[in-house]
Amino acid sequence: MPLAFGALGIVYGDIGTSPLYAFRESFEHADLEVSQANAYGVASVVFWSLIVIISFKYLLLVMRADNHGEGGILALTALLMPARGLPVGTKRVVIALGVFGTALLYGDGLITPAISVLSAVEGFEVATTAFEAWVIPVSVVILIVLFAVQRRGTETISRVFGPVMVVWFGVLGVLGLGQIIDNTGVLRAVSPTYGIELFVNEPAKAFLALGSIFLVVTGGEALYADMGHFGRRPIQVSWYALVLPALLLNYFGQAALLGSSPGGEVGNPFFRMAPSWAVVPLAVLATMATVIASQALISGAFSLTAQAVQLDYLPRLAIHHTSSMHIGQIYVPLVNWLLMIGCVGLVIGFQTSSNLAAAYGIAVTATMAITTLLFYRVVRDRWHWSTPKALAVIVPLFLIDLAFLAANIPKIPDGGWLPLLVGFVLVIQMTTWRRGRATVAQILQRGQRRTEQVIAAAEAEGVVTVDGTAIYMFKDPGSAPPALISNLRHNHVRHETTVVLSVIASQAPRIDPGARVAVTSVRSGVFQIVITFGYMDDHDVLAELRQVHLHGRPLDVDEATFFIGRETVSSIPEGEMPRWREELFVVLNRGSASAARFYNLPSNQVFEVGTQVDI
Repeated sequence: MPLAFGALGIVYGDIGTSPLYAFRESFEHADLEVSQANAYGVASVVFWSLIVIISFKYLLLVMRADNHGEGGILALTALLMPARGLPVGTKRVVIALGVFGTALLYGDGLITPAISVLSAVEGFEVATTAFEAWVIPVSVVILIVLFAVQRRGTETISRVFGPVMVVWFGVLGVLGLGQIIDNTGVLRAVSPTYGIELFVNEPAKAFLALGSIFLVVTGGEALYADMGHFGRRPIQVSWYALVLPALLLNYFGQAALLGSSPGGEVGNPFFRMAPSWAVVPLAVLATMATVIASQALISGAFSLTAQAVQLDYLPRLAIHHTSSMHIGQIYVPLVNWLLMIGCVGLVIGFQTSSNLAAAYGIAVTATMAITTLLFYRVVRDRWHWSTPKALAVIVPLFLIDLAFLAANIPKIPDGGWLPLLVGFVLVIQMTTWRRGRATVAQILQRGQRRTEQVIAAAEAEGVVTVDGTAIYMFKDPGSAPPALISNLRHNHVRHETTVVLSVIASQAPRIDPGARVAVTSVRSGVFQIVITFGYMDDHDVLAELRQVHLHGRPLDVDEATFFIGRETVSSIPEGEMPRWREELFVVLNRGSASAARFYNLPSNQVFEVGTQVDI
């Protein structure tokens, strides 16, 4: 049981490391005076934020909106797409919101490892001021090592995740409990009146503090996204049995510490709760916990990228599977190194976790608000709630999201612009790629003919049939691939076994292995094979083809020749998109991995046929 709780503790990494900086930032960012009333007020808002946002919104409501067991904003968006009767305009808004929310999550994934590691290493400064000059170099080294080992996968290192996270959450609780025993009056902060009084007495400062208090719930989206790995029930059990009690004890302990020393300096209440002899071990444990939290977010970025690629929101990228046992354990080199450069740059540029906290929160608050809007469509279109019932539940949650979002807006000039910039750049890239791919597909479909018509015309012209198996890959089932047309036109030959293969990404996260492959006989010796993968499935085309039998005989994949179409795209003045977007799409298309590499086809069996497309 401890190992199970600990493994699930990885999911709470973002929330579990927020006690390092969230409570301190609530005072420093808002310039709140250290007093018992303010400390209890902040603790009250923290308490109800965890209850309403995490316990109620995500664990009780949003996690019920799973896409065949998978969660996350892309899964939520995909869940809404098959909804019948949804107006075209509404579908476009849903897609736009989902894409924007996804892009903002990359901004969160960029900042979280940097602020988590930096805040943990800063704990050594509490033990000795001599370490101050080493905070940045040590943080940079930790981040570089963390990203360097990603290519080895998380299977081995995950064995120590459980025990470390059990110890971490246990220590969080023990540290806070010691302070609460010395000042039991802090437990009165459970009452929402203390939070209300904070806003009544110091409305402006309380509003600014809300932007930092939000840091305690930034992991809500990560919980939802990781639901497919653990399941809703285990996440709920571990939350109430381990994580929530530990977090509340720690936050109330920090409030008790600050409340008992009015007029003093905020300092770092997290490390001040520990005895002097325990500061260094605590800083070591905090660093380990933040590395684990960062690992979870990096893996989440890999998973998010894979989903976006399968759903055709990003170009095909090199994706490596690091485990033979777990499909979800993947490594995306380009994303890994871009994240590393970004995280190291943030540490060097912002210098302290307090400075970096100014950039943190705005992206996640926006994503959470988008999730609430999409969830409203789910309860109306999928669960068929009445409008009054849906509004009664969703409106209060959305207003809370908006309050947190508004409280984070003042951070924009001090660094909050960074995740927004990352988000907007990715939105432009994702929408340009999506629209460009649709434009290319429309151009290729002009004058397109059915496969049986092309084969019949070739046979009528006396095309020669040769031994062997040819597999032509083309996205549109039933239509003749340009590579097949070129081969018949220029070489005047057809292989004895000719297969037109279409690989389709479903809106569902996973497709049952027995339902992935559909085989249709087009003409004698000519077959159409359609393989449907979920966007979370491993697209192992060769493995699926090896299970195919044509007229009672297995398809000879190892001796087949794969014909792959490769479009060379160029921009023209009278194109389908604005010129700058066309040029961007051309660059993205050149950097996209070929279908042969993406599907891991044997290079010595692949024949690429180029097609010029002007957009």
